[in-house]
Amino acid sequence: MSDPSYDEKIRTLEARLAEHGSVLVAFSGGVDSALVLAASVAVLGTDPRRVLAVTAESASLPPGELEVAREIATSLGVRHRVVETAEMEREEYRRNGPDRCYFCKAELYTVLESLRAELGLSIVADGFNASDVGDHRPGAQAARERRVVSPLQEAGLLKDDVRRRARELGLRVWDKPSLACLSSRIPHGTRVEPEILARVGAAESFLHTLGLGQLRVRHHGELARIELDPTDIERAAGELREAIEGELRRLGYRFICLDLTGYRTGSLNPVSSTL
Repeated sequence: MSDPSYDEKIRTLEARLAEHGSVLVAFSGGVDSALVLAASVAVLGTDPRRVLAVTAESASLPPGELEVAREIATSLGVRHRVVETAEMEREEYRRNGPDRCYFCKAELYTVLESLRAELGLSIVADGFNASDVGDHRPGAQAARERRVVSPLQEAGLLKDDVRRRARELGLRVWDKPSLACLSSRIPHGTRVEPEILARVGAAESFLHTLGLGQLRVRHHGELARIELDPTDIERAAGELREAIEGELRRLGYRFICLDLTGYRTGSLNPVSSTL
């Protein structure tokens, strides 16, 4: 049965994008930005003068995500550009305070705004959705300051709505686990270093090869704290234990532990009462 409120949200999303006339989509390859891109194509077409997907490449991008973004853009027939961002050159970012994401997004949206102006596109759009409101997201402030548009949030689309619409449109990432930059695996106050990002990225990539889905490897010096979907914890502690321990030790971790609470977003945020 049709959900009128859901249908209205989709109409609002498409109407807002049509009103702008052209858009540069900050495209991570995740389900949120993929839906923004697909909706843009639906109402504006694939002419690069009207729709452009841009992915930022840096040390904090999880392994394999750039290739996913390329494949999705290709499947939608959209021009895709990759830009390099230099958040690692910002001391405010490297020192990894609770406001780290602000400086990351400030760097990203400064680069994208420059490109938008150069190409004559109307707006920069991100994948911020209505479920993100109220979460600890300093990056949202950086977006507002640079007049980045959040069409999913403006249309009232929640995360479940986003996945539903992405599935309806046949986007391969409709059920893709939530992602965040690799720096989110490092506790605030521990400096962000390229070698740590590479180690965490390699650890998570290995765990994915074992068939584990939604996960995080939280870096605590010599200790790797693995957050998994609760349904995967027993398997990881049993048949996969030796493989996980061996690979993460090879990557440089002395201690490897499974977080029995399981995966949850923002477990290293300052508002969290957990590790």
